[in-house]
Amino acid sequence: MIDKHPEEDVFREFLIAVMLHIEAIADRLGVHHVDVAALILLEMRGPLPVGAISEELGLPSASTTRLIDRLEKAGYVRRVRGERDRRMVTVELIESGMAEYDATRDTSERHLYAIREQYTPEQVPLMLSMLTGVARAYRSATRELRGPRD
Repeated sequence: MIDKHPEEDVFREFLIAVMLHIEAIADRLGVHHVDVAALILLEMRGPLPVGAISEELGLPSASTTRLIDRLEKAGYVRRVRGERDRRMVTVELIESGMAEYDATRDTSERHLYAIREQYTPEQVPLMLSMLTGVARAYRSATRELRGPRD
């Protein structure tokens, strides 16, 4: 049996909660869970080239194309071809199509802000630093898991 630290169970509970939440958003929007990740990514970073979305989400290009097709059909995004190089395609959110997504985000934020109010302004940066570290750790673990097997 592997030695466990008490925080491992907390992280696992956190992961389960986040995964179920993303699935609930996907169900509400009628898209796949990875599509929700793409919407969040585009919301945070702004318009992105297709290759950047593929890289950020760890998807093969064909899967990314299908993801963008689904989001485009649902009215959340559009493809924009480069003016100088028509082969360059950027994906951007369609603001007028984001009402349902925004409603899910508002629900999430309401619950998260309720937690934030339980802490002093001095404690908030520590919490954000911890979450940033957890995200970085899980991204590193994801890259490792997707890498070549020995």
